[in-house]
Amino acid sequence: MSSFPPYATIEKYIGETPLEASKRLRENLHIPKNIPLAYAGRLDPMASGTLLILIGDECKRQTEYHSLDKTYTFEILFGAQSDTGDVLGLVQPCSTDTGIAAHALQKTLRTLCGNIELSYPHFSSKTVNGKPLHTWTLEGRLSEIDIPTKQSTIYVLTLLELRTVSAKEVEAYVMEKIETPTTVTADSKKLGANFRRDDVRASWKTFFKTAEHTEFQIAGIRCTASSGTYMRSLAEEIAERFGTCGLAYSIHRTTIGRYQKIFGDVGFWRKKF
Repeated sequence: MSSFPPYATIEKYIGETPLEASKRLRENLHIPKNIPLAYAGRLDPMASGTLLILIGDECKRQTEYHSLDKTYTFEILFGAQSDTGDVLGLVQPCSTDTGIAAHALQKTLRTLCGNIELSYPHFSSKTVNGKPLHTWTLEGRLSEIDIPTKQSTIYVLTLLELRTVSAKEVEAYVMEKIETPTTVTADSKKLGANFRRDDVRASWKTFFKTAEHTEFQIAGIRCTASSGTYMRSLAEEIAERFGTCGLAYSIHRTTIGRYQKIFGDVGFWRKKF
């Protein structure tokens, strides 16, 4: 009989993988290597926040944790788009002259609550014809497949802030975040090696050369949604509603559990982990 709880949570850092966070939890709780660990609901390398780790025999019940709702706070950088949907991707500019108003953005967020169909990010583990989407992307073969979509439920979507920042501020933030993931050298990861970091850096440097005197709008948003809702996809969808592009500037998961919506933005957590 294990003396450890069936599960525990740990705050995953920006740039850290779920596997690295799991190893840190093992060290923190002094869990022997012969006791298995499994994470229930992964987080992207650029995302931080609560990661649920199953311990010991609870790993056998991993599927029971797949439908948990989550709350995130995330930011959208308007006027830039990347192939990953966040800052760790090859970036391209688009119109930044939308002049989005806070009241208009909040109104749009309300229309997105309820059931919504969102495309999976091109860089995700969703399998198409036996191959993850990120592999199709890295091979340059996305045109050969239909990008799958997923129906999600958005329970709450609230605007926290809308601010304007300089290109220099964005550049400093992005360049710092690009360096946060651990360097990957394994032969099994040669395709897209080391997060394509050299190419990603170069694309952002080119982007900022053309945007030297530009200001950008960044929206901070809180979202409670059903399991499997990608904030990267939601960020792109919100930007598209305003006739521009956008990417997930930051993502932080704050809550995992089962959410009970009552009406509007009112609801409660039936269970939290």
